[in-house]
Parts: sequence; C-alpha cells; structure tokens
Amino acid sequence: MKKLVLAAAFALAAASSALAEDIKVGVTPGEHANIMEKVAAVAKTKGLNIDIIEFSDYVVPNQALNDGDIQANSFQHQPYLDNQIADRKFDLVAIGKTITTPMGVYSKKVKSLDELKDGDTVAIPNDPTNGGRALLVLASKGLIKFKPDAGIKVTPSDIIENPKKIEFSELDAAQLPRSLDDVDAAVINTNYAMEAGLNPKKDAIAIEGEKSPYANIIVVRSADKDAPWAKTLVEAYHDESIRKFINDEYKGALIPSW
Repeated sequence: MKKLVLAAAFALAAASSALAEDIKVGVTPGEHANIMEKVAAVAKTKGLNIDIIEFSDYVVPNQALNDGDIQANSFQHQPYLDNQIADRKFDLVAIGKTITTPMGVYSKKVKSLDELKDGDTVAIPNDPTNGGRALLVLASKGLIKFKPDAGIKVTPSDIIENPKKIEFSELDAAQLPRSLDDVDAAVINTNYAMEAGLNPKKDAIAIEGEKSPYANIIVVRSADKDAPWAKTLVEAYHDESIRKFINDEYKGALIPSW
C-alpha cells in the first residue's frame, strides 16, 4: 500500500511539473519590477513560473519581445506601444491593464510652475510618446497651448502659445532626474522619479490628472494573446493581493487600473 501511495504522489508531482510553464517577462526598474515580483509569486501558485528581466530603457523591451527573447513585458502605456508598432512594425498586442503612473513636474529651483521665469528650461523625455505626454501635462496646467487638432502626439513645434518663452530640453527619460541640477524643471515618468527617490505626491510641483489615457499594459506577441499562460499572467496581476500591495506600498503614487 505504501508503494502505491508513493507512486501516486510521484505521478502527481510529475503531472504538476509538466503543467507548469516558464516565461520571461520584461520590465523596467522600480515599480514595474517590484510589482512583477509579487505577481510572480501569485502566478507560481497557478503553475506559471515567471523569470523577471529588467531593462534600463523604454526601447529594448519591445524589440526583445518581438524577437522572442522574452514572452511578455510590463512597462508601457498604449500610446507608447502604438507608436512603437507604427515605427518598427512590431506584431505586439496588449492583453491587460496594470497601473497608471501619473507623470510629474519636478524642480530644485522653483516650487510651482508659476515661478518659472521667461526663458527658463524645462526638460522632457525625448521619445515621441512620452515627450508629447509631458507637454500635455504642461498644457493642462496652463503653461503652454497647442493647436486645437494637435492630438496626443504633440511636439514643441505644435505649441502656439508660450508666454514665458520656455525652452524645452529633450533628454532620455532615464536621465531626467539627473538633469534637475541643470534645468529649471523636468517632467519625469513616475518609475524614474521614484527610482531617484522622488515621491510624486510630495515632491512634484505639478502632476498629471487622474483622467490620463496613459494606463500601463501587459504586452505579448499577437500569436500568444490567447495562450493559457497569457491568461494566467493577467489573472495573477489582477489578483486582489496585487491591488492591495500597490495601494499599501505606493500610497496613491500609483493607481491600479483594472
């Protein structure tokens, strides 16, 4: 009888092992990596093993996904993905929403946008989507105005009103926190701000509104969008324990978007 029980146990373990899947998920450092660690723990209980791969910029994760080096990524919003697909012909698709990371304006020289002087310099991300998003934040605060039909992919050339003649310095998104010593203000993505020790709720002199269309997403290759592991990945991310972790850990600096 003992031999039969042991044989059954080994068979069950072998079956569970066979059902388990291994995937690589690309993230950027900071909150995306931190949250994915918690997601991986939940996914493991569902038979999905996640190997988290960190990328230091916004360009490589989609290329790596498209090339098959990773199976999914979690670091970007839909407008950024749309822009990457249009420019690079990636065959990628979003399968679930994650968090909204409100973009903030930071400064070591002024305490509000009203204190900016004529000719001051504001740094923004140099990629088209996040650069446009940064400019829209500034427009929403009344610092600049755009053509009525400018849309969300705005650039400095679309500005029609700039009363303070603000100069815009376009820099790599990851370098923006370091630029604060050299510019008068910088519009910084939350993950890079928090990585640099900046708290969006406490340190930003202006912050993106709650109605922003820039919710972040989980992305896979189009061929994998209906794969069982893809469904499990989204289910693990949308687990109530992940929502609680985000709310407790980030205290409103990040917003669960599902």
